[in-house]
Amino acid sequence: MNVLLIGAGGREHALAWALSASPLLTKLFCAPGNPGIAELAECVALDAGNHEAVIGFCRDNAIEFVVIGPEAPLVDGLGNALDDAGIRYFGPTKAAAQLEGSKGFTKDLCREANIPTADYGRFTDATSAKSYLATKTLPIVVKADGLAAGKGVVIAATQSEAEAAIDACFSGAFGAAGREVLIEEFLDGEEASFFALCDGKTAIPLASAQDHKRVGEGDTGPNTGGMGAYSPAPVMTEEMTQRVMREIIEPTVKTMASRGTPFKGVLFAGLMITSTGPKLIEYNVRFGDPETQVLMLRLKSDLLSSLIATADGVLGKFTVRWSDDAALTVVMAAEGYPGTPTKDTEIKGLETARQTPGVEIFHAGTRRDGPRLLANGGRVLNITGRGRTIAEARDAAYAAIEKIEWPGGFYRTDIGWRALKAR
Repeated sequence: MNVLLIGAGGREHALAWALSASPLLTKLFCAPGNPGIAELAECVALDAGNHEAVIGFCRDNAIEFVVIGPEAPLVDGLGNALDDAGIRYFGPTKAAAQLEGSKGFTKDLCREANIPTADYGRFTDATSAKSYLATKTLPIVVKADGLAAGKGVVIAATQSEAEAAIDACFSGAFGAAGREVLIEEFLDGEEASFFALCDGKTAIPLASAQDHKRVGEGDTGPNTGGMGAYSPAPVMTEEMTQRVMREIIEPTVKTMASRGTPFKGVLFAGLMITSTGPKLIEYNVRFGDPETQVLMLRLKSDLLSSLIATADGVLGKFTVRWSDDAALTVVMAAEGYPGTPTKDTEIKGLETARQTPGVEIFHAGTRRDGPRLLANGGRVLNITGRGRTIAEARDAAYAAIEKIEWPGGFYRTDIGWRALKAR
């Protein structure tokens, strides 16, 4: 079948890499894609926000299945438009995508379904938010309600930091995403990324992962979209996986269905594993980035078949197989990230780096200028290694990085430290 993949980042490159191996695939298109994806698919200049254009392209190119990678088109209702046009797709409807599109929506659902999460308050003005803040203990978490590309979260250690974060949201620092603000209890524990395929009634767990959100070594500094990840996450034991499914994922699927907005797609639960058990930090309604990069290297099942089974509502008869190997990805970012990244610096040595055993390199923010490869974003490359252990996967990834010539980039040298410390 002909498949259209929507997106342009490292997540989509990893998905394209896995989709391209499917025996079901006739031809893969990607809109808009990137230089790495262009080696696997035909990249097309198509605006995902123009639903009529996407539908027209699908009809003109006999597209039988659309995989929507990023969150913005899902929250914008691209899935609804495809459904109305009779085109099968992977991802939730606009109503179900509110699980990511509005953090307040998800928190209220947690309260309704008795899903463990942090205590919280929702606010539409700075005065009431600061009044609530004054009654709470520190540290505390301030979040923009809407989509903010992973940057609308501040963990404030002081009252002034928290108030500054509130002011930033309401002054437009995160655009429409900051029109409403959540103030949440700070959760202490170890974070984990948990993924489950959901077909509206049935959910099946995928492999676990753990990412590094902070920009600096030792998980310090501002939050980013993710500076690296590894899989599996040692904290996600079989017992903990069962608890997460029972206490968080399954109640979510049941509640969404009972509301008349069944969730189909992948539920990405950001978790805090506390001393009393798992608590939901937030939901994403698409594969994680950079977690997808490590998951795809460990996936043994056919990805396309898995996504079709989800869309067709037959997960109850489906299983997903995983390699026992570990995988680890290191994000190479442009100087200035997560603030304003420096663009158009040249990257050399990728061909040599790709020859490192056990390594795949996924493009996240690059562009071609003739024969030259240039940085074109904040997170630019995902250097992903696979090995029998997380330590072996890490060594492969960093060995490849040593062969890359990019003075305009930086990366963390400690990705996977929690897992290695736990050994």
